Amino acid sequence: MKRDITQFVSLKVKRFTKAGIIGLILLIALSSIALWAQKSPKDKFIYPPLNPIQVPPIEQVKLSNGLRVFLVEDHEFPTIEMRALVRTGSVFEPENKLGLAAITGEVLRTGGTKNLSGDEIDQILEQIAASIETSIGQTSGYIYVSLMKDDLEKVLSLLADILMNPAFREDKIQLAKIKQKSYIARRNDDVGQITQREFAKLIYGAKSPYARHPEYATIDSITREDILNFYQKYFSPDNMLLAVVGDFQVPRMKAKLEKTLGQWPAKKVKVPSFPPVKYNYVYRVNLIEKPDVNQSNIMLGHIGGLMNNPDYPALIIMNSILSLERMFKKIRTDEGLAYSVWGRYGAGYAVPGIFSCGAQTKSESTVYAIKLMLQELKRITQEEVTDEELRRAKDQYLNGFVFNFDSKTKILSRILTYAYFGYPLDFMERLKKQVERVTKKDVLRVARKYLRPDQVQILVVGNPQNFDQSLEVLGPVTKIDITIPPPPKKAGQGK
Repeated sequence: MKRDITQFVSLKVKRFTKAGIIGLILLIALSSIALWAQKSPKDKFIYPPLNPIQVPPIEQVKLSNGLRVFLVEDHEFPTIEMRALVRTGSVFEPENKLGLAAITGEVLRTGGTKNLSGDEIDQILEQIAASIETSIGQTSGYIYVSLMKDDLEKVLSLLADILMNPAFREDKIQLAKIKQKSYIARRNDDVGQITQREFAKLIYGAKSPYARHPEYATIDSITREDILNFYQKYFSPDNMLLAVVGDFQVPRMKAKLEKTLGQWPAKKVKVPSFPPVKYNYVYRVNLIEKPDVNQSNIMLGHIGGLMNNPDYPALIIMNSILSLERMFKKIRTDEGLAYSVWGRYGAGYAVPGIFSCGAQTKSESTVYAIKLMLQELKRITQEEVTDEELRRAKDQYLNGFVFNFDSKTKILSRILTYAYFGYPLDFMERLKKQVERVTKKDVLRVARKYLRPDQVQILVVGNPQNFDQSLEVLGPVTKIDITIPPPPKKAGQGK
């Protein structure tokens, strides 16, 4: 039976004439041409303009003690969230007491009050599924509160007690110190964190308030009196902004805030300006040796700028094209050299950010990857971007713009930040309109004005024994020591 089928197939194949085979080939070819001629499905779609962003009405009030409050009603869920910013930060720490701000921010909450211990406050909040958290970052202090609306009076009472009557108990101070020392001990464990930290030092300076970090000695030097002084110097209702969003009526919320937080006496705090940044452009190649890794973390760049710069919208688009359209495509897609590639023109509210490009690549392609990065950095300052690059970069920004407004909490938090740094409250909406007007000429202009490909700091964290070339082909190499200074010896411990 099997043999009969084989003979039948063989017979059918032999009956194909030469003309038939040619016709079959022509049919396949014509079909392929027809398919190639078809437009991509995306060409058939016409995308309408994005819907206008609906910003919820925001009520601004000031309590009798000067506390400025932003209120937004949101009745979708029976919850309330509060966020506050205090004008303080680690930038105001004494150099010999680095870590003071972070410990103050933590123990403000964990240390409890004169009436309740931190553990007792924890128990109360757990029973009602609420939370109160406090912390202090580089340029601001933070307070976050979350609660069910029926527990508003209880939680507000606790918050007022924490802010007005902190106890800063010694046991919680010691616990916070242990946590800070744990951070110090582990700070060289992650290559990415090393790269970010040490690159900031290259840009701002190792002793700059924007790049320095605690050491064992500075943590040990912090006393409870230091913490009390730091709190008393900066925590005052007239030095704080509060945002509240959730299921409440504005008049009743105003009354409840006045009854609780309004009783906090104002001190008329005078906070100094943020320390200035002084930057000198210089070309330098820097190396942090990590013999235990088989890939390199690369970062190169220089100082960035401020968000209120009129050129910031064009810089956003320029950066998107440079990092995604150019560097990502060249280094990862075309060359296959990097696990990740990124670029960011950092812009701060009050302090210049950092412009940086980075990549993670195997050790054996380190120098070649750097050369490609420098090549693309130079190219964007020499020629106009294409129409397609401009379109894609603007689409990416504008299509993602809506996610800045996908929750009222997010909107209110951003407005709180704008008010804190003195920006117009509709800054985001203005920025969108400016981005829409960016042209190819604008991109080339800002690239030439703000990028300095020949004056970048280059930092490599990796194993130089496995590099494809010596880093010295890029210029003289400065080695950076990241050894963690040991804890100071206590009296009686000996040498």
